Amino acid sequence: MYQLLRQIPAIHELQQSRLFLELIKTKQASKAKLTEWLQEAVSDIRKEILAGEWKDEDNVVEFTEMVFARVSERLSDHSTYRIRRVINGTGTVLHTNLGRARLSEEAIQQVTETAYSYSNLEYNLSLGKRGSRHDLIEDLVKETTGAEAAMVVNNNAAAVYLVLKALAKGQEVIVSRGELVEIGGSFRVSSIMEESGASLVEVGTTNKTHLYDYEGAITDDTAMVMKVHTSNFKVIGFTKEVSISELKSVAKAHDIILYEDLGSGAIYDLKQDKIGSEPTVTEALENGADLVTFSGDKLLGGPQAGIIAGKKKWIDILKKHQLARVLRVDKMTLAALEATLKAYANEDNVTKSLPTLRAIRLKKEEISARIQAFSAQLSPIWNMVIKSDVSQVGGGTMPEVELETELLLLSTKKHKAQFIHDELRKGTPAVVSRIVYDQIALDFRTIEEHEFEELHKRLKEFE
Repeated sequence: MYQLLRQIPAIHELQQSRLFLELIKTKQASKAKLTEWLQEAVSDIRKEILAGEWKDEDNVVEFTEMVFARVSERLSDHSTYRIRRVINGTGTVLHTNLGRARLSEEAIQQVTETAYSYSNLEYNLSLGKRGSRHDLIEDLVKETTGAEAAMVVNNNAAAVYLVLKALAKGQEVIVSRGELVEIGGSFRVSSIMEESGASLVEVGTTNKTHLYDYEGAITDDTAMVMKVHTSNFKVIGFTKEVSISELKSVAKAHDIILYEDLGSGAIYDLKQDKIGSEPTVTEALENGADLVTFSGDKLLGGPQAGIIAGKKKWIDILKKHQLARVLRVDKMTLAALEATLKAYANEDNVTKSLPTLRAIRLKKEEISARIQAFSAQLSPIWNMVIKSDVSQVGGGTMPEVELETELLLLSTKKHKAQFIHDELRKGTPAVVSRIVYDQIALDFRTIEEHEFEELHKRLKEFE
């Protein structure tokens, strides 16, 4: 052990090595950073020797090369971007772990243009004076939803928080027990309400809430009736819920705010394609909601954002609240959201231009055609099976909806499915697949034609 420890070169000797000087010369990292990695590599080796992880026969070691091999690994990790492009072979369209909605080509172009140069983010070009970023997007939200006014914050949880904080702090908010949902990351509606300073008043039961439950809970301290759309789960069987249209008269009679958190944020009505029963933002507003909040990166098909739409008198209060600045979005989000909302102006083309809607509406026959086109270029070493299955919408949206699809199942005698699955995920571009019947499963609902060439190259690595 001690003989090995004595062989480890000092840091100043490693710094004089040809390998160190070559790394400095290529300017892949600063001298300070390379020295830090040298120290870490040497420290790791020393700990391994002291822990008895080295065999007795390893009494003569070329430590310099070993140290620089470890430094090279760190350098490779350092030069690789942490956020990486992924080919989604899971079939889940709004995959939360993979970034939810993909942006349209128009949105990507608008983001690039906005990021590349200066913009009129808070400058009114017509008047030549300071403007408001709220004005950039409000008219488009109004046009697509029918709302009187609107504003945008950084995500839907923030939108919920702002509404409760600004309009119900220190007062009561009535919510059905069956709608006290938990969204991703263990964030609960009840917890957000507690943080906002509003007092939660639960009514009804898990499976049944009646109009009289709401009416009986209203007091002089009630500021709001809040309805939460249960977009990430379904209660079936012996159930009863009260709709926004039913609550409208109660809220109006007591002069309290009627607020619905839709979450998923559908503007295009997928019910016309016989896909799910998700209510649209327009429907919620027409049925009597004073305020509606929803996500930008779910069924809307845009960037992460929380959109608040509804009555102007309430939106004006929200815009002036101090939290509006804390929760505001940046120029690139607004650019992507503007391009996404503009797509809805063309009803005939919106389902083709927005990748989210396009993928959700994809027919089984179209997916089969993709598989046939892709598999025609595969090497004969792959065993191929096509299996009928279902895709998910994902993103906590329409949990009861199963989209008919076909899977391409791949296997080879050379490698086990788990090995291929792991290596596909770790490579470039990363490919996220599934394993079905000990075979690699790829759902081409979420794999587009322009990704075929790269996916072929990744699969060639296992031939």
